[in-house]
Amino acid sequence: MSPRAKRAAARPASGNARVKEAVLRSSASIFAALGDETRLRLIAVLCAGSAMSIAQLTAGTEMTRQSVTQHLEVLANAGLVRDVKVGRERLWAFEPAHLNEARRALETISQQWDQALLRLKAAVEE
Repeated sequence: MSPRAKRAAARPASGNARVKEAVLRSSASIFAALGDETRLRLIAVLCAGSAMSIAQLTAGTEMTRQSVTQHLEVLANAGLVRDVKVGRERLWAFEPAHLNEARRALETISQQWDQALLRLKAAVEE
């Protein structure tokens, strides 16, 4: 490792780096929730339309209402969906704010990766 790279690695995290770290940490539950194929499919369905009931979400699938409810609870805990009680039914809707937060986390990772590649390139060229 070059002396410059060693100095950069030894520097304490700046305020900006701590903010980025917080964004990444808070996005972990979102990525965990979306890591399941069924939950990802549910998000895709809810993104494409308006709020839907459990019966609507299970129509035409082999999934039980109980299974869909459990998946929706995980998505709700990650802040990706919300439910609204309408009469005796709960309607589920996509909540884009937290997905946008996850997108910012991915952009942060991408920027850090680009910076790491530039540092590697500089070290190789030295």
